[in-house]
Amino acid sequence: MAGFLDRAKEQAQQALQQGKEKVEEVQAQRAGSDLLRKLGAAYYAEKRGSGTEQATQEALTALEAHISAHGDGFLRG
Repeated sequence: MAGFLDRAKEQAQQALQQGKEKVEEVQAQRAGSDLLRKLGAAYYAEKRGSGTEQATQEALTALEAHISAHGDGFLRG
């Protein structure tokens, strides 16, 4: 009986870990999409004359840092 409970506990821990990883992945994708949107808004504002090149560069730098840390999977879908 103890072996069964140990296996059940291990499977539950694995499922919990997989769930946490999925949540983190979704959060990273949302953050990446938000950074991409901010870059677009900064670029648009710059081109319309109400934004600055510095703001666009800062948004680009933040997006590149996110891609370095989490990959560019959010760009595909």
